[in-house]
Parts: sequence; structure tokens; C-alpha cells
Amino acid sequence: MNELFVCPDTELKDGDVRIVQQGRLEIGVYRHAGQYYAYRNHCVHQGGPACEGILRGRVVELLAPDKTYIAQTYDNDDPHIVCPWHGWEYRLKTGECAPDPSLRLKRYDVAVHDGGVYVRM
Repeated sequence: MNELFVCPDTELKDGDVRIVQQGRLEIGVYRHAGQYYAYRNHCVHQGGPACEGILRGRVVELLAPDKTYIAQTYDNDDPHIVCPWHGWEYRLKTGECAPDPSLRLKRYDVAVHDGGVYVRM
């Protein structure tokens, strides 16, 4: 199995993303809560650079006991990758498209060894 070097482990802090390239293939590597996630930088909607968008918590609606709308907030335990082209959202932990889990970003395994972060190809 081939491994693509991303960066030294100390360079990627929680909340960071690093885009790496292998030929024409681009992969976004994220670090969140000490875990690494890697996805092809290709939105399933129209091929936009999904991993170049923002990372934010899942939007949650706050409702009163009678189910009337109060406000919105973010669930930072369920971060979403937001494609910069059209706002399509993907769950960071699974790569699933938030509104349609049958669609997903292509995921890659990440290895950490010898002080470096690597994507397994």
C-alpha cells in the first residue's frame, strides 16, 4: 500500500485542514479532536473543491416546548465540511452528505508514524 506524506504530525492542529496532491488527485486531510480524516477534494454535487470550504458544526434548530422556532445553533461535536461552491455539507467523521447519506465524499485512511501524517492510497 502506498502512502502519501502530508506533513509532520506537529504541524496539523485540531481544526486544521491540509490539501495534498498526488498527480491530478487532491485530498483534504483534517484533524479534529485528535483524529485524522481524509477525503478526495471533489464535491459530489458539481465537482467543486469541497475540502477548501469551511468546517463548522452541524446546524441545529432550537424549538420551544410547543415546537415553535426559537433560534439556530451549532453542534460542534458533529462538524461538517461545507463546499465553497454551493454549500453542500458533508459530515467530517463519515464523509456522508448531510441531507442525503447515500452520497458521500471518497474517504482515505490516514496513518501517523515516524512523526509524520500519511494518507494511504
